[in-house]
Amino acid sequence: MKPTLILGALLTLTFTLAALLSFLWTPGDVEAVNIAARLQPPSVAHWLGTDHLGRDMLSMVMTGARTSLAVALVAVGLGMGLGVPLGLAAAARQGGWLDELVMRANDLIFAFPSLVIAILITAIFGPGALNAILAIGIFNIPVFARLTRGAALSFWRREFILAARVAGKGAPRISLEHILPNLANLLIVQGTIQFSLGILAEAGLSYVGLGAQPPVPSWGRMLADAQTMVSLAPHVAIVPGLAILLTVLGLNLLGDGLRDALDPRLRPSRA
Repeated sequence: MKPTLILGALLTLTFTLAALLSFLWTPGDVEAVNIAARLQPPSVAHWLGTDHLGRDMLSMVMTGARTSLAVALVAVGLGMGLGVPLGLAAAARQGGWLDELVMRANDLIFAFPSLVIAILITAIFGPGALNAILAIGIFNIPVFARLTRGAALSFWRREFILAARVAGKGAPRISLEHILPNLANLLIVQGTIQFSLGILAEAGLSYVGLGAQPPVPSWGRMLADAQTMVSLAPHVAIVPGLAILLTVLGLNLLGDGLRDALDPRLRPSRA
């Protein structure tokens, strides 16, 4: 097992456990304001210091992890849940009207960045975590649709697919029973990558006020609140910034490690 896979798994597991632990316990109340303790540096009482409202930064990071990970996970699940079936259907009908419709719809969505989509959704429904999920999820649909279609097309020319067709199996059944299982490794790796990008997107949307709304903590919101106080208390910006950096790094390392472990072409040959 490669060190990158181990490190990525440890970083991802650490922040996941912190998010889960925040449901049961945090060192401080993230909704309790204590102006007298505002902008305190890291200490025994507050391991990561306090923010501009006197809230414990460790508690904020733990609860913010819950928000960021949940938004990114649901958004990626939405993108994968819709994109993979569309990609499989397009590959099964290569050159047909369905294939053309899926690909042109993908091009249309790619023409609008997730931030623009979020602004459009927010203008209609208002800001919030749900709208961030919709914006990030919609942007993930064409990612998984194109990936699935491209990989599936290579399988439709394989001998075992031809054998399944001769056996009388239809395109939907072949896609589910033969092609999708062969794409599982690729989708898992891409899912981890999109998960890390989803965390960055959620942080960006929260930073501009389109993601999770107060009093729900979010790493992006923490950075936005800290931007005018960096010179007074650098830790209020460093802490959430490091949380985002380490989580994204962990997921990227995990994705690279899974790719190396699951792709037989990248495994070292045995003498």
